[in-house]
Amino acid sequence: MKLERLTSQYPTLYHMAEDESWESIRRLGLLSTSALLDRFEVEGKERLAIESARRPEIVRVEHPDHGVALVRDNKPMQEKSLERCLYGGMTPREWYEHLNRRVFFWVEWKRLLKLLSARAYKDRLHLVLEVDTAKLLERHAGRVALSPINSGATFAMSPAPRGSDTFRRIADHSDDKPVVELAVDYAVPDAADLTISVSRWHSTERLEEVWRRSG
Repeated sequence: MKLERLTSQYPTLYHMAEDESWESIRRLGLLSTSALLDRFEVEGKERLAIESARRPEIVRVEHPDHGVALVRDNKPMQEKSLERCLYGGMTPREWYEHLNRRVFFWVEWKRLLKLLSARAYKDRLHLVLEVDTAKLLERHAGRVALSPINSGATFAMSPAPRGSDTFRRIADHSDDKPVVELAVDYAVPDAADLTISVSRWHSTERLEEVWRRSG
């Protein structure tokens, strides 16, 4: 896929974040789970449980300098279903670690709304970041990969197969495959510079605009 086509088809990217996290994002950027654990110096068994396994609930981590951060659960991942749909010898642990090194964006608004209204999240407040695709690709295209599936869910009766080649660099993503997720490796430290607006949502109800880039 060419950059120009990706930008024209999906001019805006969408990221769902924890409520009250905007100031942290402005300061530290958008961090993958692995990048957050590095920043908060989480190691040992605690890190293994967060980074390499299913998280049935949100995990709170603390650091004397950075304060408190919440690591989102990955409830939509069902272990037995994941084992069945992995190929190429990849293990569930490897898949979790594969995902946790990435910062994820939806390329379509309807998929974001589906996540916001999902049973696990519909009763909580969230922030929605709208990000300029062209600006993100201008700075980070070399670290971007595309996925043709919802890589973080295996709820379907027959979840889509997945493995080490599910995420492909933009140039390697075939035009005849859909784009469902855009992921940036490790972190987007300048996320605030790329963000168009931030709004607070409760399920599919937009409550208020938190921030908008001037101009």
